[in-house]
Amino acid sequence: MTKVMPFEEQISALTKISKAIASDVYLEDILRLVVTVVAELMGSNICSLMLLDEKKKELVIRATQSTSDEYNKKPHLKAGEGIAGRVMQMNKPLAVLDVTKEKEYKHKDIAKKEGLCSLLCVPLAVKGKVIGVINCYTSKSHEFSETEINILTSVAHQAAVAIENTELLVKTKVIQEELEARKKIERAKGILMKDEKLDEAEAYQKMRKYSMDNRKTMREVADAIILASDMRKLKA
Repeated sequence: MTKVMPFEEQISALTKISKAIASDVYLEDILRLVVTVVAELMGSNICSLMLLDEKKKELVIRATQSTSDEYNKKPHLKAGEGIAGRVMQMNKPLAVLDVTKEKEYKHKDIAKKEGLCSLLCVPLAVKGKVIGVINCYTSKSHEFSETEINILTSVAHQAAVAIENTELLVKTKVIQEELEARKKIERAKGILMKDEKLDEAEAYQKMRKYSMDNRKTMREVADAIILASDMRKLKA
């Protein structure tokens, strides 16, 4: 393992990550930047970022600077499995001197083939909730210092915040779109009630039937009804 960057370069690297996280860069780009900067910052042979797929209860590699297809496509880890799984459960960093001799480490065959030796794994946590881990590997036996652990923990925290903020933003957009769709459906329903002398239930059922028969979403049906009504008003 190469020497850790001087303090000034550490701050510069962390600032680079902070600026990316504060920008409107896509999450995947941020994650790739994180692993690339961390690999350089830590002098790491391979750095990977794994996130928990909550539905499948598996840890999945989402970003790495490694060019090894075998490492990048290695099987997912079940929650609680291997070193990464233990780090998630403990919510604490864990260093392993030699992964090829560590009983809990999975995929020793890939580690040997890729020349991986020591590992530092730290959790990605937001408000006590662990959503994944960052792994840093070295090609030679190395005892990670407290400074190295603190650096990687700081990066992991920033990355976790970026991921959490992105997920919240997506959820917010979904909610906004749902509310907008409901408003349009209500408006379209009102148009049918007025134009065709239907009650509320009848108007909704007519829209529903058209939606199912024509494989259109209720919002698409509502948009068509509103557009037709607006066109009639223009011609009047």
